[in-house]
Amino acid sequence: MEHITVDGLRVAKPLYELVENKIIPGTGISSCTVFWKELQYILTDMMPRNRELLEKREELQARIDKWHLSRKGQAHDAAAYKKFLYDIGYILPEGEPFSIETEGVDPELATIAGPQLVVPITNARYALNAVNSRWGSLYDALYGTDVIPEDGGAEKGKSYNPVRGHKVMEYASGFLDKAIPLADAKHADVVEYKVALNGKTEFSVVLKDGSEAVLADSEQFIGYAQNGSLLLFRNNGLHIEIHIDAENIIGRDHPAGVKDVVMEAAVTTIQDCEDSVAAVDGEDKALAYSNWLGLIRGDLETTFLKGGKEVARRMAADREYTGLNGSTFSLPGRSMLLIRNVGLLMTTDAVMLADGTEIPEGILDAMMTGLIALHDIKKLGRFQNSKTGSVYIVKPKQHGPEEVAFTCELFARVERALGMAAGAMKIGVMDEERRTTVNLKECIRAAKDRIIFINTGFLDRTGDEIHTSMEAGPMVCKADMKNARWMTNYEDWNVDVGLACGFSGKAQIGKGMWAMPDRMREMVETKQGHPLAGANCAWVPSPTAAVLHAMHYHAVDVFKQQAKLSGSPRATLDDLLTIPLLEGVLTPEVVQREVENNCQGILGYVVRWVEQGIGCSKVPDINDVGLMEDRATLRISSQYLANWLHHGLCTEAQVMKALQQMAAVVDRQNEGDPHYHNMAPDYEKSIAFKAACDLIFKGCKQPSGYTEPILHAKRREVKAAK
Repeated sequence: MEHITVDGLRVAKPLYELVENKIIPGTGISSCTVFWKELQYILTDMMPRNRELLEKREELQARIDKWHLSRKGQAHDAAAYKKFLYDIGYILPEGEPFSIETEGVDPELATIAGPQLVVPITNARYALNAVNSRWGSLYDALYGTDVIPEDGGAEKGKSYNPVRGHKVMEYASGFLDKAIPLADAKHADVVEYKVALNGKTEFSVVLKDGSEAVLADSEQFIGYAQNGSLLLFRNNGLHIEIHIDAENIIGRDHPAGVKDVVMEAAVTTIQDCEDSVAAVDGEDKALAYSNWLGLIRGDLETTFLKGGKEVARRMAADREYTGLNGSTFSLPGRSMLLIRNVGLLMTTDAVMLADGTEIPEGILDAMMTGLIALHDIKKLGRFQNSKTGSVYIVKPKQHGPEEVAFTCELFARVERALGMAAGAMKIGVMDEERRTTVNLKECIRAAKDRIIFINTGFLDRTGDEIHTSMEAGPMVCKADMKNARWMTNYEDWNVDVGLACGFSGKAQIGKGMWAMPDRMREMVETKQGHPLAGANCAWVPSPTAAVLHAMHYHAVDVFKQQAKLSGSPRATLDDLLTIPLLEGVLTPEVVQREVENNCQGILGYVVRWVEQGIGCSKVPDINDVGLMEDRATLRISSQYLANWLHHGLCTEAQVMKALQQMAAVVDRQNEGDPHYHNMAPDYEKSIAFKAACDLIFKGCKQPSGYTEPILHAKRREVKAAK
């Protein structure tokens, strides 16, 4: 790829042109040259420190490996292990109690609890869908998923099915009874929703028997639109719209003419530059930054074919209402956006030093994120994301307080370089590496005036758990890991520490992804556990899932729940340090099944990543059940097999045979994709197959068990061959 030399840096041409022609104008930065010069100053100071922090990771891992090897064949001594981790500085002593001091946080992150979407920023259609999922139809979410069974004539079909529609209305009425209950009445018995618009605006309903009823809490009705055919309610900080149209094909089947119940759903969305994308060079990075610019300015648009017709997608406007006093007001029509930068490990050829050395990708992400944020801060676009002048950056894969402090210093350097207000660049800390978990309080302290988010990334956290304890012994089976002692306490620990550090009402405490987008009934039945655990946001895989998960935040007042949980610790450091080692002997059948399951999952994800540059997708598992996969799930599967190979539970020949057999399975699962290239039977010519092999057979030696180095190298190989 062509690079342009500017002030000692070599910048990929697509990125240089994007900055010069589209990003710099209007920001107050005098020239493109000035911007790259400021980046060079930051690189001179911080590149060596970035390298030192990575070297410390490797040093600590080597010492942990040596400790386990020196005790091979002995029973694990938990007390001695804990002392050892303190002695080498892996665990740091906790300081005095404190509360975070972050200022200028928008309510979507501080005081509103709700679903959170994560979406690959390089896919404009998905990115826009996520932005617009602040609001979504409950009717559509119920009708189109397995939440409503298809028995008794309630099949989905190709056209509207009134039988299924009636079941949707029943379900929605039951939800309304819980979220906005009527006094001594049920929503299913309503034949008319009434708004008196003369003088004082009042709300009431007429029931089947002709009697009238009002809301149990009259303050839940807060406004209307469309001359009273759209009614607005609020519960637990989230909004619900009831849409009335008795002439509509759906509304005419409802006793009160309700054609839809629209939910405020994805309150926040993380636009992801990391695990869900495949950005391996300057061209890919320019696309990511270009889409982020379009989202921040509000002018990102895309077109696509749907049902044979071209459809345009753009960002939704705010929603306008009339209040009870007759004055108009608006609510945000779009999800509040965060951006996930990459971690400290990877470098990028999007910008190189004069000698061709690639720079740390995370430093480039910070600089570019800050520059694009100026469009929001200076109100240069159609919409404004943050009303407080903040930019919300989720930072993944940090190992301990030193790395968090490094990121905060990087953000401060970017702010000064770009003339931003101090503290404008806020940080979300992913609690997904074990050294961050056991030092979480001190990680938060290192960012106490910037932090707006902690989240349990249990998938990456599992991968790091396996890699950190690689030499301790073989790990439990994958299905058993969810019930391992460390895992159950890890989820509680994150909430406990966040509440102790004053997060409630100031910042998000988040929970991880629901990975089965086709199993929404199961999600609805179980994911209420996240707000009950004290999390004021949790990840969902789609706009539909966001609507359904929103029901849980109507059922649970998260901030009241946090108050109940605050001060009552439920997890200990000893619990977190319990290594999930396999006890007993597995049968050959169990081992074979685990090997095949992991091989199939690895291949199914890697072939799309390497061959097509798809970083996140619904990948069929070995039983053809679609699961959301990204690099975090890949990290688990590859580390599992690396661990079992290392300890002799399976052989290299056994794994290779399974890979070859599962390649044929994955080929079959993708046979309808015109862009797909088969891996079988010519495995030697398949770059994707070789990538899967490297991830497993070289897994023990990968930094922290990360998959990026191998994936990036193989993806670049594919792109170079085109």
